[in-house]
Amino acid sequence: MGLLTALAGGAGGELGRQAWTGLGELVRRPFRRGGAVGPEGSAPEGSAPGGSASEGSGEAELAMLARDPGDAAAARALSVALHRRAAADAEFEERLRRWDEAARRISLTGGDVHNSISGGTFSAPVIQGRDFTGTTFETSSADG
Repeated sequence: MGLLTALAGGAGGELGRQAWTGLGELVRRPFRRGGAVGPEGSAPEGSAPGGSASEGSGEAELAMLARDPGDAAAARALSVALHRRAAADAEFEERLRRWDEAARRISLTGGDVHNSISGGTFSAPVIQGRDFTGTTFETSSADG
């Protein structure tokens, strides 16, 4: 649920926005149950009471969380709707699993770095920052 509320609230920058958009596109895909597709992409007859086009798809819950990203109950409702739909629709389950794997790789933090050093004596370079990759450092020996 934390991932859903974070993405709904705009975390993760452009990648987070794309992930949230991707979830919306996934939820709006036609609902399939056992290979059958209901009218207008709805759940097939008998699978969701009421028969509205988006009932059981997660669309209403997605819209609710988008309106109030901090609403834990809305996030929980969306999570439950996604799990129910995945249990009834194998294709949706696979697509949701792939979406979830990709979304979890997005850094949801703002990227702020707060490093500090105090006290002591440092005889080598001190590097402060975040997300260092492929970086090498060479230092000369103190003797030489």
